[in-house]
Formats: sequence, structure tokens, C-alpha cells
Amino acid sequence: MQLRVRSLDERLVDRLAGALRIRPATARCLVARGVTDPRDAQGFIDPRLAALRPPAGLAGLSLAVGRIADAVIRGERIGVFGDYDVDGITTAALLTSFLRAAGAQVECAVARRDAGYGFTAAAASDFAERGCKLVVTGDCGTSDLDAIRTGVARGLEVIVVDHHTVPSADVAHPALSLVNPYRTDSTFPFRGMASVGLGFYVAASVRTELRERGHFRARPEPDVRDLLDLVALGTIADLVPLAAENRILTALGLRRLHSRVRPGVAALLAAAGVQPDKEIDARTVAWKLAPRINAPGRLGPAEPSLALLLADSDTAAARAQALEEANTERRAIQDKVMEEALAMIGDSDPGPAIVLAGEGWAHGVVGIVAAKLVDKFQRPAFVVGIDPATGIGRGSARTAAGINLYEALSAAAREMGPQMGRYGGHAAAAGFTLKRDAVPALAEALCTAVTRFAEGSGPITAKGREIDAEVRLAEVDERLAQELSGLGPFGQENPAPLLVTRNAKVTAVRRVGDGSHLKLTLDDGHAIRSAIGFNLGDRPVDIGHAVDLAFVPTVSTWQGRRSAELELADLAIVS
Repeated sequence: MQLRVRSLDERLVDRLAGALRIRPATARCLVARGVTDPRDAQGFIDPRLAALRPPAGLAGLSLAVGRIADAVIRGERIGVFGDYDVDGITTAALLTSFLRAAGAQVECAVARRDAGYGFTAAAASDFAERGCKLVVTGDCGTSDLDAIRTGVARGLEVIVVDHHTVPSADVAHPALSLVNPYRTDSTFPFRGMASVGLGFYVAASVRTELRERGHFRARPEPDVRDLLDLVALGTIADLVPLAAENRILTALGLRRLHSRVRPGVAALLAAAGVQPDKEIDARTVAWKLAPRINAPGRLGPAEPSLALLLADSDTAAARAQALEEANTERRAIQDKVMEEALAMIGDSDPGPAIVLAGEGWAHGVVGIVAAKLVDKFQRPAFVVGIDPATGIGRGSARTAAGINLYEALSAAAREMGPQMGRYGGHAAAAGFTLKRDAVPALAEALCTAVTRFAEGSGPITAKGREIDAEVRLAEVDERLAQELSGLGPFGQENPAPLLVTRNAKVTAVRRVGDGSHLKLTLDDGHAIRSAIGFNLGDRPVDIGHAVDLAFVPTVSTWQGRRSAELELADLAIVS
């Protein structure tokens, strides 16, 4: 293991450390992220809504805002439809919450996995039957042209709020408005927003429009800050970059999540065993909240999750328990599929891309299995569940080493021709369909595409890491952990700071949990600290070893006492 500390301009580091009165290690992490001016650094550490860039240039927004405002003022019934994952569900919950608070009549629904991805003709017809004149889709609709045409034929106007790749600029989109930063005519400077973030911009802009038209003279004006918890949930869960607007919205949304003011969120945190005083960070969302919100939609209808996010205090606990039970069932199904997938790979090298298909694998868990395979093998993974009755496979993909999944699937589709079915998604996550007998051709095409995309960027299995700063063990204290946590939330394009300390002596070793986690006590002669290495239990570390450690400083709470702890990313035995 090489623990190379990145080279930085130390004058910039010293300037930031002095101006902000922060530790040199924290200043190094800021400079490593391109934040070198003290004023910019202060804004990075303490993000504000005022720092969001106005959505001027976001194609389709102005038309969408005007039409939604018309519907609210006229008292038209508005349909809101979201996809079945967390981004789609939170987008639907956000738009429904806002529009109802603004006085609109809203009919809301979310997609069913067994009906296929996205907005469907059946959903369009259902909204027409419910008396809707306008439908707003969230996290879907960009590629659902036939379904939207069905809605138009039934007298609907459809507005699409989505962040998935626009298939072709040559095809006229049947929606009244397509709010999507990937439109070729969109000039908004950041394309990486989740659909729920775009939904926030829509809500804020509609509020401004309604205010200017005098709509709130006789009724309370909704506070869009109340929606930020939903933005954080969807943005973190959808694996979009936690940079620019996403980072600001997510940081503020996490603060609102921590306040637990939404009854459904408070109930779900309690059901998941998250203590009331536990700070809600991106990891809590990714590991505790998002899997439970996703669980019903992985097994059947996703409506229970939408109902939870819209629940009042009287119904929230029962709805959260339903999600908890669905998550337990989902986990059991997922573990079985993962076991079968690993058996298929065996001891062989899985190649540049992992492509696996299984008869009867539940469509709802193949995305999780793909993510776990990426973690284990550091390759892009494409996992397909095949319906034994129809022979149709529905797959989900997750990425590694910067491979753009949508581009990889597009390249595979060009190679396979009509053998490739429908596909969509974005760089980090994608879905697709194909017939059972096309799986070998898909594997060959994807391996070719991934190999080509990886050329010039080093081997896709490389796990080399650059360290932000080197510190002594005594420097790893609660203050440093708190300073570094202020650089979050961490995720895509804003990874957690990685530090190194060298030549620490191991004075105690335990393997905890099921033996897969490593618990150490360390002493460098000046300080004693504890460390936890998740999934590092197989490392041959023993008492008396001297080790170099790559880690993230955290704060551990045990029996009411707080202390600094090293969360290990890697380690090397030096003697």
C-alpha cells in the first residue's frame, strides 16, 4: 500500500489556516478541493441558500413555472408522478407538499417496478380519469415519449422534471416542458443535480411567480426551506456529485433532517434504531434511510414510501414500521442473489466489466447487488434479473473507476443493434432491458466499451490513493474531526478527507461484528487513540506491530463520552 501525500502549495495552506484559524490539515483538505480563497473557504464550510446560482438558463423552467402557477390559481387538479426510487419518491413528495401548501389540488402517485421504469401510459390514463389537466413527472419522463403522447391524447399537459440523459435532440419531445439540465439548449452551469434538486428549483420559482401574481395575499406563503430534508434524501441516495448546488442543498437539508421535523423522517429514524441525539450525516442517509425508503418499491408498489414522507404524526410510526418490515424482506432476497452472483464469479478474474444474469433474480435488488460487486471488485457491474416466464431480463448497473454507465450502454447498444432493449440513466447508475439470449452479446459489448473508456486512465482495478495530509496521532482529536466534518457532506466528487499517520504501535487488537471489522488501540509514544477498520478484519495485524494508517478522523460516543477515533481506509504493517 502506497500512502502518498498529495503535493500542494503550502503557502496557500498556511494562508487559509491563519485566516480561518483552522488546523493545517483542514486547510490542506480545502486546498486539495480547489478552495484557496479565505472567503470562498468560509462559504464552503458554512453553505447558505444565498450562494445558489439562480436557475436562469435551465431550459424549460420558465414555461413550466408559468403553467404550474396558472393551474394553482385556476384551481385545476394537478397530477404529480415520481419514479420508484428515492430520488423519484422525494421529488414527488416535495412537489406534492409544496403545491398543497400553496393551495393546489394534487393527485400524486409513484411508479411500480413491475409496470416498468418511469412514466407509463397506464399512469397517464389514471391521471386523466382522476380529472387532472396538468401532470408533473419527477425523475422520469425524459425517455417516456409514448406514455406522454398517451396523456396528451387524453387531454393532459405534461411537465417533465428529470435529470436523466436526453436520448436525442432530433426527436421532438411531446411534453409541454422538459426541465432537464442535459438538454442541449440548457445553459445552467451545473448539470449534476438530482431530480429532487431540480424540483426544489421549480417549487421556489413557482412560489416567486405566485407571489408576484398576488396569490399569497389571502393565504400563507410556503417556506421552501421546509423541503430541504427531501432534497438531501434524494440527492445523496441517487449518487449524483455532492458538489456545487448539490452540496449546498444537501448540507442544509441534512441540518433539517437532524431536526426531525418531518414526522415520517422522525419515525423512520426511530424504526431504524438511530438514536435521537445522533447527528444525521450523508452516511446515515445512505445506510439507514435510503434503503428503507427504497425497500417497498424493490418488492412491489412504492406508495408506502411516498405515504411515509407525506404522513402526519398520527400515522407516521405505523408507516415507518411497514418500511422496516419491507427492508428486512429485501435484505434476505438481496443476500441470496449476492451469494449466487459470487458463486458465478468464483475465483476467476471477472474481467473489465462484471456482467451477470440470473433466472428469477428479483428486479428490485439487482442494483444493490451491482453496487456490492463494484465495492468488492472495483469494476463496473451490470446485473440482470431474468423473468423465467417471459425470458425478459431487467438489469441495473453501477460504476467504478469513472466509467460513464450511460455512455457504456450506448456503445453496447450500437454494437448489439436490435438485441439491446431499452436503457436509460446517468453516469453513475443506469437500468436496461434485454432478452435472455442477448446476455452473452451484452457482456462482450460492455467489456469492449469499458476497456476502451478506461484506456489512458490507468487500470480500472487500481486502488492507489492520495492522502490529503499527514498528522501525528496526538493531532487526531475531536476538534480536528469536527473541522473536517464541516467539509461535508461527502460523496461523489467530494470524498471524505483522507489523512495518514505513520509508525503507530498496535497495543490491542479485536475483530468485532462477525469478525470482518478490525478494532485497534494505537500508541505512538505521545498519544493513544482507538481505530476501527470496517471490512479490514482479515488483515494480519497483531499486538506489537508498527503500522502506517490511512484514515478519516471521526468522533465516537460511548456511554455518553465522546472521543476521537480513526476510521481506517487502509493500513500497512511496517515492522
